[in-house]
Amino acid sequence: MIFYAPCPRGLESVLATELRAIGASVLGESGGGVRFEGDAALGYLVNLHSRVASRVLQQVAVEAYRDEDDLWRMANEVPWEQWHDETATLRVDVSAIGSPLASLKFATLRIKDGIVDRYRDRTGTRPSIDTQRPSRRVFAFLDERRATLYLDWSGEALFKRGWRLEGYEAPLKENLAAGLLLLSGWTPEQPLADPFCGSGTIAIEAAEMAAGRPPGARRRFAFERIAGFDRAAWDRLRAFTPNPAPASPLIHASDVSEAAIAAARANLAASALDPAWLSLRQLDAQHIDAPIAPSGVLLSNPPYGERLDMKGRQSMVQADPFWQAFGGVLKRHFAGWTACLFTSDMDLPRLLRLKEKRRTPLFNGAIECRLFRFEMYAGSQRRPAAGDDKPAGENDA
Repeated sequence: MIFYAPCPRGLESVLATELRAIGASVLGESGGGVRFEGDAALGYLVNLHSRVASRVLQQVAVEAYRDEDDLWRMANEVPWEQWHDETATLRVDVSAIGSPLASLKFATLRIKDGIVDRYRDRTGTRPSIDTQRPSRRVFAFLDERRATLYLDWSGEALFKRGWRLEGYEAPLKENLAAGLLLLSGWTPEQPLADPFCGSGTIAIEAAEMAAGRPPGARRRFAFERIAGFDRAAWDRLRAFTPNPAPASPLIHASDVSEAAIAAARANLAASALDPAWLSLRQLDAQHIDAPIAPSGVLLSNPPYGERLDMKGRQSMVQADPFWQAFGGVLKRHFAGWTACLFTSDMDLPRLLRLKEKRRTPLFNGAIECRLFRFEMYAGSQRRPAAGDDKPAGENDA
């Protein structure tokens, strides 16, 4: 079978590497996803183990098209009944780049009609449409000349690990946080610090990685409702033995907001992880110290331009003095560490007065961002200019 796994834009190569590690044969990367092939068991495994994919979609048809009638015919010729009977509820989603069609809503309607008309002709019954909680989802992608139909194997998006409590919104989805962890070079044997942890997405994702728990271990999938699903094989594949918790945490997360830390603690409790995996504390990032270790990774998504609740006071953290002070904290306390900051503000290195080692283009939804990587060295990284009696700071830009 040929599958397509969409992911946050910019993480295609990270996802391809992950898929190969799971056992997939990668066919190619595209803007926002990776094509791969394998059997049903591989489809199960990718849903269970991929931290970066947003979904797993089985490609069921690909053809040239000119108009909406071609889409009806294409959908009508797919043997949908081999995967679901007529009682399965249906939702169809269509996306396009460069399609000549005037209305994606009408294209969606014609694809839906092609599917339900096939069932009506063969069984006398039309499947019901359910846009909220369908038991089957079909995705279509249209480019200038070609249409591709996919059957969803995931159900809810894969970034929904099952531990985020309703009511706690997060600026990062869990699979984007996982991608940032992988891009940062962090491994579970290293200390990790997040001084702007918010509701704990990066820290909890890291703790799950360190614990060896598959991201899909606590949820259900759409493929469990596909005809021919092998329950015994699935039960074998999803069995795992978690890693023992450490004597003291290597993952340290903090935030100035009392409400954010409360949300992080609630999410951690919902995850059912041993709390020994990570520490959470309310602390201003200007006062953070590095965990006692000669090296590690600091990874964070600063709340740029947002107001934070500082014990009842409101403060704009975008002001230059805050970032200059935080840059000083990195220089003084994180020598020997790698610091990675994910932000939509391209001017952040200048405000920190640091020179980035690398900047990786990424997208958080539709927002263009960068992952800035700073290597924090002990001692000066530049020579003082003649007559300059001011000591040179580490990593000065």
